[in-house]
Amino acid sequence: MTDLLNPVPSKIVAVHLSYRSRALERGRTPAWPSYFLKPASGLCASGEPVARPPGCELLAFEGEVALVIGERATRVSRDTAWRHVAWVTAANDFGVYDLRYADAGGNVRSKGIDRLTPVGPRLLDARGIDPAALRLRAWVNGELAQDALTGDDLLFSLPDMIADLTRLMTLEPGDVLLTGTPTGSSVVLPGDVVEVEVSAGEASTGRLRSPVTDAAYPLTSGGAMPQASPEARAAAYGAAGEPGPAAGRRLGHPAGPLSRDVVATLGEVSTATLAAQLRKRGLNGLTLDGLVSTRPGVRLVGFARTLRYLPLREDLADRYSGGMNAQKRAVEQIMPGEVLVIDSRQEPAAGTIGDILALRAQTRGAAGIITDGAIRDSARLAELDIPTYYRSVHPAVLGRRHVPWEMNAAVACAGVAILPGDLLIGDADGVLVVPAGLAAEVAADAAEQERQEEFITEQVASGAGIEGLYPLGSEWQARYRAWLARKAGS
Repeated sequence: MTDLLNPVPSKIVAVHLSYRSRALERGRTPAWPSYFLKPASGLCASGEPVARPPGCELLAFEGEVALVIGERATRVSRDTAWRHVAWVTAANDFGVYDLRYADAGGNVRSKGIDRLTPVGPRLLDARGIDPAALRLRAWVNGELAQDALTGDDLLFSLPDMIADLTRLMTLEPGDVLLTGTPTGSSVVLPGDVVEVEVSAGEASTGRLRSPVTDAAYPLTSGGAMPQASPEARAAAYGAAGEPGPAAGRRLGHPAGPLSRDVVATLGEVSTATLAAQLRKRGLNGLTLDGLVSTRPGVRLVGFARTLRYLPLREDLADRYSGGMNAQKRAVEQIMPGEVLVIDSRQEPAAGTIGDILALRAQTRGAAGIITDGAIRDSARLAELDIPTYYRSVHPAVLGRRHVPWEMNAAVACAGVAILPGDLLIGDADGVLVVPAGLAAEVAADAAEQERQEEFITEQVASGAGIEGLYPLGSEWQARYRAWLARKAGS
């Protein structure tokens, strides 16, 4: 790193939470920046492997804009702060969430590990840069994972951070400020490649490339050991806290999180009732047609984690189908309360998922699986606790027709547009999407519809005719209200 950062920084200061998108993901918006220190021994260059420590599974990337101080800064103003920055470059503030519990926010173990903070590959002269016009992007295995503009998404401007820090701390020439990460950070696995780029107009740092490996050294006992707790998993994968309704927010759904009461209500009413309520609102295209369930007696309620396959093309299959491909990463990253939704172009002639990956999804807490293509190992899938909705059964592997291409993007499954974080409800009649923006009113009206239909059913069973009763007419309203009162008092 001496060729890039010279002098070697006396300190690296990192910001905990600085982007609005990340603050929404975490469920809190800080009033001012908070910081932690990192050792210079953590620095490494583009192309150097980033080694996941032994026993750890929650290594997460964080693409960041890095500022290199060029002129000593003590108690500088916001207006003059940028003059003290010499260079802008890209950084990746990798963190091991399995060890974060041990340091109470200090991040010494989780983010102070040797050679876990790559920077580079090139420096941009800060003198010609507007600090509000920087673009930060990160890719995992070529798929865009993070994309943010400093002028649009930062809670605190880059000059604000420098001015704030130097109220109490002197920044020396060569010191590095890591300015935080936007939404999109998540867990990566050995074999993955993460790239980060910072650009200002036509000027670019180039892509900071970090292949992920497993560390070769032993992690001896005698100190804190890795703990992949549910809380650590949620934080590493980008959740704001507990899984479930937060999944929509975690995956970046524009409508944001839903209340647990709304989700619970939607999980209790039938898809037939929900389809009727959606139709009343002019939404007739939200049922995933032509699918059946391996477990028709099991309700499906969950948030979409999407996966898309492309048609088979041998040269692409050679590059993208092996190892931890998009299909396996989607399964390995699925969180409790999520549904794996597979867009396989309604192709019936190759399996899109089998028993082993479905079992792995179940053990990770998935609510279910939906594919508009075929399943294989169908008898074993039917033995699992979670339901799988599918179009057909076929013994061939997905490589016969498909290339696993990308995850966590908008897909078309069974003819329905589905976004990551969309709410899916399924039962024996089928499966459908409930738009998050309508979920609360649909839940309330669906629950009322089912109460009315329970009353109507009792009347019909007692011999009443359906005229004026179904749907509930004005002449039955008084008796319906009395029936509700009796139920409430029982």
